[in-house]
Amino acid sequence: MTQCGKEQAEERKHLYELLGDLPPRDREVSGRLLKEEDRGTYVLEKLLLDLNGMEIVPAYFTRPVKATGRFPVVLFNHSHGGNYRLGKDELVLGREYLQDPPYAEVLAQHGWGALAIDAWNFGERRGRAESELFKELLWQGKVLWGLMVYDSLKAIDYLLTRTDVDGERLGTLGISMGSTMAWWVAALDLRVKVCIDICCLTDFQALIETRGLDGHGLYYYVPGLLKHFTTASINALIAPRPHLGLAGNHDPLTPPHGLERIDTALKQVYDEMGAADAWQLIRHNTGHFETAAMRQAILDFLRKWL
Repeated sequence: MTQCGKEQAEERKHLYELLGDLPPRDREVSGRLLKEEDRGTYVLEKLLLDLNGMEIVPAYFTRPVKATGRFPVVLFNHSHGGNYRLGKDELVLGREYLQDPPYAEVLAQHGWGALAIDAWNFGERRGRAESELFKELLWQGKVLWGLMVYDSLKAIDYLLTRTDVDGERLGTLGISMGSTMAWWVAALDLRVKVCIDICCLTDFQALIETRGLDGHGLYYYVPGLLKHFTTASINALIAPRPHLGLAGNHDPLTPPHGLERIDTALKQVYDEMGAADAWQLIRHNTGHFETAAMRQAILDFLRKWL
């Protein structure tokens, strides 16, 4: 391992340690298939996954209907948006701030599979107020975001148990909360080869400066994080792997001067690693939603790197 690689590994370990008391990282995972449905361009598997030993995680796995052999897979991270009912269904149903068709369909059309899980307190795991869950976990020394990230990391473990998944071609993407999950997971897990974040590459300090903290739910906040990391330093742990960020200049969750700070820092990191073309930030004069141009850029990026 190079000196840079050793430093990144130490930073990765430190970042993970900030996520509170978590189940063992090396615990075995398993999945139970409940049902398969032919959706035309893809086959939908409805699953129950044992990821954390605390509660079962409902999930969807989609595979191209004509897939043969191993295929690349995208870990799709659903958003928040105050809709605790939707969860993993965002993969197959879409969302008002995402382009059509939904990602399950468009990914399958290009030969890619996808996995989406219900995050803590969403979809089939809902039932408590986010604030109630956050407070209970805090008392126990646990961090809600930590448990959410843990499940996503273990979802990758599950993908690698499947004989139809190409474990060397794993990507992750999402919008809003799903965007934040994408870059945290990619920063912590080298098995993620491509990261795409849509409308939530938020510079923490810029969010404070613009008094935008209440734009994010309680799930977002990790105790002590700002004593050790910036958004740019977390995202630097993804380098030199391909990373595409997409943002709207009028989105209050991603203040423009914060985007500029992140972009400047990551351009330097990627350039020093000899991978200048693997980092790209695309900004549009829009708000908190995926545009048609963003969707095209995402597909182009996946075709190039995944």
